[in-house]
Amino acid sequence: MAKKRQKQTQSHAPKKEKEEKLTLSDSLNEDILAKLKATKMELSAKEKAEEEKRQEQLKRERREKEKNKSFAELLDEYGDAGSKF
Repeated sequence: MAKKRQKQTQSHAPKKEKEEKLTLSDSLNEDILAKLKATKMELSAKEKAEEEKRQEQLKRERREKEKNKSFAELLDEYGDAGSKF
């Protein structure tokens, strides 16, 4: 008899928690939620564009640095790799 009562009270408890648990989307107005989602998408797109721009700038700087190296710097960096030919 005691086991049946425990099972009944345990099965009743999760339902109560679900009813009490409200998500953020439940409490916010749909319009506000749509605006937040749009803002999030805009920010992520902006961050992605900035990251691409930064990567391109780094690539450009490396190319420019390589182009401006002196013969001695190139020889130090690549060593005798050219003597194989």
